[in-house]
Amino acid sequence: MATIFVDQKPHQVTDGQNLLSACLALGLNLPYFCWHPAMGSVGACRQCAVKQFRDQHDTRGRLVMACMTAASEGARISIEDPEARAFRASVIEWMMLNHPHDCPVCDEGSECHLQDMTVMTGHTYRRYRGLKRTFLNQDLGPFVNHEMNRCIQCYRCVRFYRDYAGGRDFDAFVLRNLVYFGRGQDGILESEFSGNLVEVCPTGVFDDKTFKEHYTRKWDLQTAPSVCVHCGLGCNTIPAERYGLLRRVRNRYNGQVNGYFLCDRGRYGYEFVNSDRRIRHSLVRADRNKAAEPAAREAALQQVGAWLRDSSGVIGIGSPRASLEANFALRALVGPDHFYLGMSDNQTRLVTLMLDILQTGPARSPALRDVERADAALVLGEDVSNVAPMLALALRQAVRNQPMQKAQALHIPAWDDAAVREAVQNETGPLFLATPDKTRLDDAATSTFHAGPDDLARLGFAVARALDPHAPPVPDLPEALGALAERIAQALLAAKRPLIIAGPSLGSEAIVQAAANIAWALHGRQRPADLCFTMPECNSLGLALLGGRRLGAAFEAARQAAPRTILILENDLSRRADAASVQAFLDAAKHVIVLDHLATTTTARADVVLPASTFAEGDGTLVNNEGRAQRFFSVFAPQGDIQASWRWLREIACAAGSGDSAPWRNLDQVTAALAKSLPIFEPVQQAAPPAGFRIAGQKIAREPQRYSGRTAMSANLDVSEPKPPDDPDSALAFSMEGYQGQPPPALVPRFWSPGWNSIQALNKFQSEIGGPLRGGDPGQRLIEPAPGERPAYFADVPAAFTPREGEWLLLPLYHLFGSEELSLLTPGVAQQAPRPYLALSAHDAAKLRVKAGDLVDLSLLATTHPIPVTIRPAMPDGIAGLPSGWAELPWPSLPAYARLSRLSPA
Repeated sequence: MATIFVDQKPHQVTDGQNLLSACLALGLNLPYFCWHPAMGSVGACRQCAVKQFRDQHDTRGRLVMACMTAASEGARISIEDPEARAFRASVIEWMMLNHPHDCPVCDEGSECHLQDMTVMTGHTYRRYRGLKRTFLNQDLGPFVNHEMNRCIQCYRCVRFYRDYAGGRDFDAFVLRNLVYFGRGQDGILESEFSGNLVEVCPTGVFDDKTFKEHYTRKWDLQTAPSVCVHCGLGCNTIPAERYGLLRRVRNRYNGQVNGYFLCDRGRYGYEFVNSDRRIRHSLVRADRNKAAEPAAREAALQQVGAWLRDSSGVIGIGSPRASLEANFALRALVGPDHFYLGMSDNQTRLVTLMLDILQTGPARSPALRDVERADAALVLGEDVSNVAPMLALALRQAVRNQPMQKAQALHIPAWDDAAVREAVQNETGPLFLATPDKTRLDDAATSTFHAGPDDLARLGFAVARALDPHAPPVPDLPEALGALAERIAQALLAAKRPLIIAGPSLGSEAIVQAAANIAWALHGRQRPADLCFTMPECNSLGLALLGGRRLGAAFEAARQAAPRTILILENDLSRRADAASVQAFLDAAKHVIVLDHLATTTTARADVVLPASTFAEGDGTLVNNEGRAQRFFSVFAPQGDIQASWRWLREIACAAGSGDSAPWRNLDQVTAALAKSLPIFEPVQQAAPPAGFRIAGQKIAREPQRYSGRTAMSANLDVSEPKPPDDPDSALAFSMEGYQGQPPPALVPRFWSPGWNSIQALNKFQSEIGGPLRGGDPGQRLIEPAPGERPAYFADVPAAFTPREGEWLLLPLYHLFGSEELSLLTPGVAQQAPRPYLALSAHDAAKLRVKAGDLVDLSLLATTHPIPVTIRPAMPDGIAGLPSGWAELPWPSLPAYARLSRLSPA
């Protein structure tokens, strides 16, 4: 700790900060623009000027930029010095010379950092009456709106896009005294993190274009803390609603998970909540030859209750995209022996294996913050940029750690971003990528290796062997591959915080086992490594922790003895198994009941469909890939028959006369029963304060103090102001009446503080800038490394891949947009989702006598699909790739061999 004096008052601050960061951490108001806690300082805007004094006897002092000056022991500064105040006011006036006078119609209005800083500096009158500089705007795609006339040249956008996120299609274009921030020409921003420009920009240059299509003033948005459902990382979000329509999603800071940023899928994939495919009323089908029709919820429940009372064979299918509470409620209703996990058999096998490795081995599953701190990493088999984009962003920060030693040797502080980058140049630390095809992260890699799943696994086993001679040998290892394995092993061994990343994307058990061997071998060399597994969906790991039987076992049970009733929870089985198996399974049952929020091929086959809430309308808990249990809360009260799946299941139990199996009245009671039944979930009860939590006798308000129109919103029904909906499941209120101060971190519905209306108000919620939230970051870890000796090494090393004559090994290729089920219902996501294609190496394309764009016949599982070819130079011979998420293909069967033939022109 260091003692600094601010306006003659002593303060204790953390060592290694600059004065701006230290002052903000102390709760002091000091304006700034170009500085960002995740990106450091460049001193571009000159807005954070303070007066610095040599000692207590110095009365003159000098102006310095707080973001470029270390908070060293004994430093003396003044924020309120008249000269410093006048300088900051003049800086604002310079910036406002060309800024348009459009605050009342600007999309950024009411949460604009420029507005806040203008007020803070006291600049209230514009003296300039001349012409303003103007620019043409660009079309940057479906997500980000561009209004360049509002720019103040803080350089935050380009620093984030290029330096932090690794994008290359966006830059600062300079001509004499003009600076333009954009692309070389109009076009969709290519970075998977482009949406962060909306929050990084302190003005309205970049705005959320999806929000613009259903715009609402920020003070009229109802918000709640939530968790992203579009991958397994569990990034924290703040969704916002008005008139029962989800309007936007913004980042919710969690220092251990996503920090300050979100990927574009997590930010923009929310519109499935508003989709025309939403199921909003109970549906009952009287005849299987006819479509289901709307029915009263009581009638639907009575029908389902009667079936269950009269049913001796009930099967429950869970879901990796449903909450822990919903899956547990189904498990309690049907019994553990009749509960099936609802993932494909291959995914179940792999997720269960990864869970077992994390629970029984010495390797720790890292948070994303831990990934950022790694100083050497190996990615085995995963295209992290598309499967788990925020993991890729964390790796881009990790590769800077080893080169940072150069800056440290030169005594350059880590926050001095421009000086650090000048010292380090383009040098990166060890990052090795082993994937079937080129990825967006390749530009940051030390070395890449492209091969099929078996050869990727062999590389992993060879690395483990190079680290520990007791690890199993890899037979017939080529010399070049052995040399690469030795190089990777030495880099990991030399690191202080080595990291191994793997996952289930290629369907390979050997890859997962090889990753575990490497981590365990490092542990034996006294170099404990973090072992990061990606997960297929938002609650895959939580579902595996809950336990259950594999989906294929349900199909087998139905073939042996037809079940009378099948209960399916938030799951489209067509994405879990081939169509023939799913059809036979559903046809075998006398009654099929589906709880879901979207119409799918599975709901189309159901006898009763009950409308479930989405993440925006219900509460629950999800477990991310780290094993962190995190709570999400409803943003608005559900409409029609919609309610949380666990509530439907409780009512079904009561209708069936088995209410004792589900005696819960609120979410807290469900989580308590879950913890009692399965003690590993005991920490879930501490993931958020209980529903009875109050501050000064009040719930936390979901609506800001300026929320308007509560009477007018429902005037078509009643001219009286309606009573706000009750929320028995949380300490949040569907109202502006309630506590408006800082609640516990898990209950923060928005970041706002007096004088700080933009996202920069987050500074007021942190215990230190860039550190944890006050009270600790949300979430509870459920998995920790096992003490004692490591388990025995996995020894089943696969043989080297050999191409087959006339057949190709099909692998899924993942895409940021299109591979995930829910986000695909967002129009902008659907626009960017790839059309079906078959990726081939140049050699294999020549072998088939086809070129890019030509059609080939793909024969798989007795079906044939015509599909255009794309040439991928990095794709190994004998292997073909298909975009994951193509609805016509039975995806759970991949990887699999298929025959290809050139389609003759008509």
